[in-house]
Amino acid sequence: MESITQGMTGAAVEDIQERLCSIGYSIDESERANQEFGISTATAVTHFRLDHGLSLGQDVDSPTWTTLVDETYKMGDRTLYLRLPNFHGADVRQLQHCLNILGFSAGAVDGYYGPYTEAAVKQFQESIGELPDGMAFPVTFDAIERLHHVWAGKPATGPHPLGAMSFARAANVLENVRISITAEDPISRNVAGRIWNLASATNERSGLDIVESADHKRPGDHALLVFATTPLEDGSNVPNVVVDDPDTLPMRIRTACESSKDEVPVVRIQLSSGGPDYNGTFTVSDAQTYAVLLLDAICSAFDA
Repeated sequence: MESITQGMTGAAVEDIQERLCSIGYSIDESERANQEFGISTATAVTHFRLDHGLSLGQDVDSPTWTTLVDETYKMGDRTLYLRLPNFHGADVRQLQHCLNILGFSAGAVDGYYGPYTEAAVKQFQESIGELPDGMAFPVTFDAIERLHHVWAGKPATGPHPLGAMSFARAANVLENVRISITAEDPISRNVAGRIWNLASATNERSGLDIVESADHKRPGDHALLVFATTPLEDGSNVPNVVVDDPDTLPMRIRTACESSKDEVPVVRIQLSSGGPDYNGTFTVSDAQTYAVLLLDAICSAFDA
C-alpha cells in the first residue's frame, strides 16, 4: 500500500485516527474533525510504531497499517481458527486471557492463534456442550461473554495451582450448596459413592447427594454432576470436563456450570484414563484418590 503521510486528508486518515484513539492514543479534535493528518496524528503514529516494535517513523506504511488493524480487533469481531499464518491480534490476546483464567490453558498470551490456543478452545467448547472443533465463532464468544463476571479484571498470566481446600471451607461449601451426583458405569459409581461418603463425613448437613441418573435432578440443585470413565460420544452436546489437570479442574467445572442456560446445569465429568500406558486396571486406591480430588475440586468450584 502507498504510505499515508502528514498533510494528507480524507477517509483513510479518519480511519487511522479512529483506530489510534480507540486504543488510547491522543489526537487533537480539530484534526479529527477535518480528517487531517496533522502534527498530533503524526505524533500518535510515531508512538504507536515505537510501542509495537516497528521501525521509527511517523508515516502509516504497510507494516504499520497491518499492526494497527490487528491491535484494534475486539474479541468476537471475526471467527478465529488454526491456520498458517496464524491469526494475530488483540482479539486473540483477549481470547487467550479469558481461556487461561477460566482454566483452559492457551499458553502464553502472545496474540497468536496457534495450536495451544486451538486446544484450549476445544476444551472450553467441550466443557459447555459445543462441538469441539477449535473454531472460535459467535457461539463460543457468547459463552465466554456470559462468564464475564468470572474473568473480568483478573490477571492473564495463566491458571495457577489452587491447592487443597481447607476442611472448614469445604464443610461450609457443602452445607450451603446443593449438588446431585450420579454415574454412568461401575467404576465411576464407585467413585461417586466415595465422594458422597467423604462429603457426609466432612459435614453431616452436606447438600451433596447421589441420584439414580441425570434425569433425577433435585429441585433447588445448583448442579447435577455425572461421572463417567469413557469419552463423550460424538454428536453429544452435554458439557464434558476431563479430569486431567487438577490445578485447573475447579475452574473448568465452574465454567461448565455457569455457562449453562439450564436452571439446573448438568455437567459430565470424565475420569482420565491414565494416559497411553494405562493398563486397564482401577484399584481401590485409585477410586479413593479420585474421590478426594473430585470433592476438593467441587468444593473449590462452588466456593462463594
